[in-house]
Amino acid sequence: MPNFKLSLASLLAVVLFPVAAMAQALPDLQGKAVVVVTENAYPPLQFIDPKSGKQIGWEYDAMDEIAKRLNFKIEYQNTSWDAMIQAVSDGQYQIGMTGITIKDDRKEKVDFSDPYMRSQQFMLVRSDESRFTDDKSFGAFKDGLIAAQPGTSPFYTAVYEILDGNEQNPRIKLFETFGATVQALKAGDVDLVLTDSVAAKGYVDASEGKLKVVGEPLGTEDFGFIFPKGSDLVAPVNAAIAALKADGTLDALNKKWFLDYKMGQ
Repeated sequence: MPNFKLSLASLLAVVLFPVAAMAQALPDLQGKAVVVVTENAYPPLQFIDPKSGKQIGWEYDAMDEIAKRLNFKIEYQNTSWDAMIQAVSDGQYQIGMTGITIKDDRKEKVDFSDPYMRSQQFMLVRSDESRFTDDKSFGAFKDGLIAAQPGTSPFYTAVYEILDGNEQNPRIKLFETFGATVQALKAGDVDLVLTDSVAAKGYVDASEGKLKVVGEPLGTEDFGFIFPKGSDLVAPVNAAIAALKADGTLDALNKKWFLDYKMGQ
């Protein structure tokens, strides 16, 4: 066996070189001002902290870290889901984030980042719900009402996978924000909210036992940030997302927001 000794300096070089190389590979946007828009209705991705009144969440932490690594300054603004994609497409905002599913039809209006999260869609109901237990039994429950936001993945899942394919079906009640759909569910105005596992967990954890998830997942979705078509921010943000994945930052955020964080505590 050869007599091999590695100095502390050499060891540090071996350990730190990949990180340093990764940091050097990221573009420097030289303090550029970037307007980022969100809805603040999608815990734990982004929402208003009920205790502090501050905007917090997984996406805020991720975007702040991306801005730090790429050296740009963020101005956060808020808008409704209905308006977001078109507003970003028009260049009113440089980046949009609110758990946006990467879909081909949306790519006609905006550019997407690489996926930063994968989620599955679930059925969110009141905890005392016993009239249906999955998508098929809900479809057969003719009096059941679904709350949805127009143009979202849950809306189209409700129409084409659970109901009859009629986008005007009166069993679908439309709301401007996701938070409003959950409030309608709690109030008994509707019976079901379709959402991904991210939001479902956040609302169940915050409901004090008033909400639950039923049935099997209805599909898999990849989330991405959105940009105006042709934006020169896409490539740098993709590089930063890759770096956050590689060094475990995204895993740490998942642990912080999906395992450790408890709303209202």
